[in-house]
Amino acid sequence: MTPTHIYGVRGVNTTSTLTNEQQQQEEEQEEEQEEEQEEVEVEVEEVVVVCMCPNNSEEVEKEWQEAEICWNREHDNSNSTSSSVSVPSHAKASHEPEARALSGAGGRAPWVQGVKIVGCGSSVPGKTISNHDLEKLVETNDEWITTRTGIQGRRVLAEDEVLSGHASIAAEKAMEAAGIVAEDLDLILLATSTPDDLFGSACQVQASIGAHNAAAFDITSACSGFVVALITGAQYVRCGTYKNVLVVGADALSRFVDWNDRNTCILFGDGCGAAVLSAQDAKEFGCNLLSFAIESDGTGRKYLNAGYSGNPDKTGSGYDKRGADGSYSNIYMSGQDVFKWAVRAVPAVVKKSLEQTELTVDDIDWLVLHQANKRILGAAGDRLKIPKEKIISNISQYGNTSAGSVPLALDEAVRKGQIKSGDLIATAGFGAGLTCASAL
Repeated sequence: MTPTHIYGVRGVNTTSTLTNEQQQQEEEQEEEQEEEQEEVEVEVEEVVVVCMCPNNSEEVEKEWQEAEICWNREHDNSNSTSSSVSVPSHAKASHEPEARALSGAGGRAPWVQGVKIVGCGSSVPGKTISNHDLEKLVETNDEWITTRTGIQGRRVLAEDEVLSGHASIAAEKAMEAAGIVAEDLDLILLATSTPDDLFGSACQVQASIGAHNAAAFDITSACSGFVVALITGAQYVRCGTYKNVLVVGADALSRFVDWNDRNTCILFGDGCGAAVLSAQDAKEFGCNLLSFAIESDGTGRKYLNAGYSGNPDKTGSGYDKRGADGSYSNIYMSGQDVFKWAVRAVPAVVKKSLEQTELTVDDIDWLVLHQANKRILGAAGDRLKIPKEKIISNISQYGNTSAGSVPLALDEAVRKGQIKSGDLIATAGFGAGLTCASAL
């Protein structure tokens, strides 16, 4: 029989006339080939590891541990300064800036850039509707309104005014305060529920101020809008996509108020505010947005809404109605239900932001809330145990301006010298949706 030689084949049963000595030699050759293959695989794995991680695992783990320790430490030892109006001393850079830059939420989510507020501005219509003016429209009086809401007057758009016009003025003031020009902007976010155009007004603002390099879009989150837009804009900066972001909060709720309904017409007004967010070196200054929280509860829409009121099927209408304008209803609000929700939701969402840091309520220098009702502001402050002296309020002059209220209050407080560089600001918006958002 002719010998049959099978080399390097495993798992195959064959008949062979090989001698025991020959079989042993071939088995040894196979073992040597397998060992050589294993050595090659090990070398490849080592090369991959070196390429992915230039330091050994112990050094890397040590760096992450240092980053986490640095993040959890109170950062009040640095002499670093910033032009931001919201640079809290608690958030300034530590003596280990590189380790801190590696750290993010949970110590493992680094940001590419830090973000800070570098300027703010505001604008309101010239037309004022006082409580005494409302006495001529509905059955009410100044004392009743002031006692229950804290509102003495509100601004409303005149016939020759548009919301985007005031949003543009607020934006220009914010850019002036920030020391930048429109060409420097990368992104414009307009928080509004009442744009001049159904498709949004952010692009109108972009064109008006000449920000030709900026992308622009609207965000609809009712009275939480500005805080939500602020958080959104910060993420574009922190991830390194943009350097300068303009955030505008603007609303003209007077367009959707039934001025014959004393339950709602006494509350709402029109106004705009804006802030410029800019990038800063994360290694040197960290990030001024310390934490945030956003919540939504769609089951609460029944308490506060302004639904579509046009014909749901215009194609099935007669000739005279097929071309009718689409429309929305006036604002409906169940005041008691909204109040009960707000006084619970606002303190809770602020506490959620605080819980993400090592800060406490005592560290807060100013509480800047959506200006809905003075009783809500007071109740939120009481539940948070924040003295009224630390609560920014301008509701008496403007009423509830929805997404415009937080930046309008912020801008006035900065220009009056109340809020200063280094102060820790807790802000929160709350309203229709229902939505609620906070940021430190």
